[in-house]
Amino acid sequence: MQEKVVTRFAPSPTGYLHVGGARTALFNWLWARRTGGTFILRIEDTDQKRNTPTAARQVMDDLRWLGIQWDEGPEAGGDNGPYLQSQRRDIYDKYIKELLDRRQAYYCFETAEELDVLRKQAEAQKQGFVYRRPAEFPGTEDAEKARAEGRPVTVRFAAPHEPVVVQDLVRGAITFAAGEIGDFIIQKSDGFPTYNFACVVDDRLMNVTHIIRGQEHLNNTPGQQALWQALFPDAPLPKYAHMSVTVSDTGGKLSKRERPKTLRTAIKASQEIDLDRVAEAGDITRGELDSFIKGKTTPDMPIVDAMAQYLGVALPEINIVDFFKSGYLPEAMVNFLALLGWNPGDNREIMVLDELIEAFDLGRLTKANSLFDRQKLLAFNTEHARLVPGESLLRHFKSYLEEVESPVAVADDQLLSRIVKLCEGARTLADIERKCRFLFLDNDDIEYDRKAVRKVLFKNDGLGVLAIVRDKLAAMNGLTEQAIENMLRSLAEEKQVGLGKVAQPLRVAVCGTTISLPIFDSVEMLGKENVLARIENTLREFGSHINGEQA
Repeated sequence: MQEKVVTRFAPSPTGYLHVGGARTALFNWLWARRTGGTFILRIEDTDQKRNTPTAARQVMDDLRWLGIQWDEGPEAGGDNGPYLQSQRRDIYDKYIKELLDRRQAYYCFETAEELDVLRKQAEAQKQGFVYRRPAEFPGTEDAEKARAEGRPVTVRFAAPHEPVVVQDLVRGAITFAAGEIGDFIIQKSDGFPTYNFACVVDDRLMNVTHIIRGQEHLNNTPGQQALWQALFPDAPLPKYAHMSVTVSDTGGKLSKRERPKTLRTAIKASQEIDLDRVAEAGDITRGELDSFIKGKTTPDMPIVDAMAQYLGVALPEINIVDFFKSGYLPEAMVNFLALLGWNPGDNREIMVLDELIEAFDLGRLTKANSLFDRQKLLAFNTEHARLVPGESLLRHFKSYLEEVESPVAVADDQLLSRIVKLCEGARTLADIERKCRFLFLDNDDIEYDRKAVRKVLFKNDGLGVLAIVRDKLAAMNGLTEQAIENMLRSLAEEKQVGLGKVAQPLRVAVCGTTISLPIFDSVEMLGKENVLARIENTLREFGSHINGEQA
């Protein structure tokens, strides 16, 4: 009888969900769904210094936005909890004691400074640092004495001095030579287990059968495998599958550091930035900002985002929430992420979730690096905006508007549905929001695109045409789409010009730009009073200009 598949996604809550982590979660979830198995979410929060309070919540929100729901884990419950590692310390302590009692682990007391000296000595000898195992292992009394003296007390695993062979579903058999795995720490001086120890215990106790993760974890695998065999010698090893590296279309590995790096570069490149104001925008001290600029520290992502927004610096999307805020659809993100290091074996690219589940097979994971092609993602998003049902697109649009705190969020479903339909073919939800935002602004809050003003109003008598349009609109009893179209077409014929020559000045007056909803709908939805008020504002603002020069 074939074993039931159990996969897991185990993020550390040290930041938002990166697209690489999202891909890991997706592949584990797809394999569980494909095989009728179980998908577990486990929060690996043993690094007390780096944990971010909001990160675990954001990770769960991002997974739900993508449509990835866990069968066991925080909020879902299950038979194998708790699912936060910080709540499982008694479990880890039990297994650490077993290893100590069996002399497969031992205490050590070096300070960080003493270890640094040993590393430098190894570097000077052009050797890799390997911790030297003591001839006799310290006992419990030695550990208590060291603690009393204020020394850090850690526990190291006595790694086997023999080759370790990792059987990987993607890369085949990988041999790590004897001595390549040093005696690594499994319990830190604060009493918390290290990642390499806790994940092994949890994977076994939670009956995980498949560990699907990024290639960067491959070097952790031999030590984890050795620990597994020391702790659970009668239990079969889980099957490992290490996914390919995803590289950025800007070069190098796709990294969460790209966003702060972009902001740091922008600040350094400008000589006119008021750094005190930037620090205030991020709600940090000037000293903290200086440390960030020098590359010594990196603040939490909301702080980076706030400073970038203040400066008007566009940051590359790296975390899932970034793509949400940029107006991407979860269906497009899932489709795109699934094809990073996997393919269905045919020529399909645009795939809905049911198709991905049906086609997903670990045997089709690829070794080659995968490219995070943002233009391709944009094309996917455009296609999925066409494919998703209208009610789903409306729901996504409303969620987006709420997230970015858009003034458009006050609209009712009927109006929003009309707007979405008018924007058919839009690439992102952000494009739709930009096209309709003018409808929800006060007449005096319209901001004019100077390029549009010069190109449309200051040329071909654009202001004169706008004055005529104003008079004709004022004389109309009702502003229906058909009546507005008839009037504008009639004026274009009268002046023997294309429709755009009379429609565009009106568009710039009511929207501030040349990009909006269709002009007939725009005027009808805005209403006669508002349209006339905006035309008057435009003529008052620019009426003294001729050919782009002030009269």
